[in-house]
Amino acid sequence: MTDRYVELDAALERVVTAAREHLAAVKAADGVPDDDVVWHAYVALNNASHDYDQRLNDAFGEVTPWDIEVIDGDEADSGELRTLISTEVNGGRSALDPHPAVVSVRQRRDYRVPSVSALLRLAEEGRPRLGDEDDDVPIGSVADAVLELLQSGDGSLAMLDVPELDPLDGLVIVAEVVQALDPLTLAPEEDAAFRLGADDQVIGRLNERLLLE
Repeated sequence: MTDRYVELDAALERVVTAAREHLAAVKAADGVPDDDVVWHAYVALNNASHDYDQRLNDAFGEVTPWDIEVIDGDEADSGELRTLISTEVNGGRSALDPHPAVVSVRQRRDYRVPSVSALLRLAEEGRPRLGDEDDDVPIGSVADAVLELLQSGDGSLAMLDVPELDPLDGLVIVAEVVQALDPLTLAPEEDAAFRLGADDQVIGRLNERLLLE
């Protein structure tokens, strides 16, 4: 066995050891954010993984899936670097903020119906047949037809991109809300899903304007 193989095997063992030590530190911290032992174990695992990746590339021209850079020892205790990496590994949010706000997207889009009979026929043709008595109830209104189209696509508005519906202007509201929507406890009023609470806040509005050629 050549020296490079021995060095490569040793580098891999350092990765395994660092990974076990990192896991032990995480378990010991038990979810406590910004734990010093976890952080230093992370740095050790990062650098061991980078070293193994480099040695593998030098020996065989192969790489690992890890896209990482060495963390310098002096920089390891940098508060700025530590916060940056902590944010990245927590999916874009700080470890000190484990419960981000709930974002609510509310949309209204209007459509012109060129032919009611054509829309009803389209919805009827795409209607799933479940073998129950509802299959014999004809689709008798534009609203029912639109609901059938939406249900056939699990609620996706893309199902309304059909020649039988001409899109008009629309509106999208983005808000930060305290509570996520729970349809089972929603008030029975038709507009209940679109009302904001006292502590909810609109953070953006997009006017969808139809561009006619």
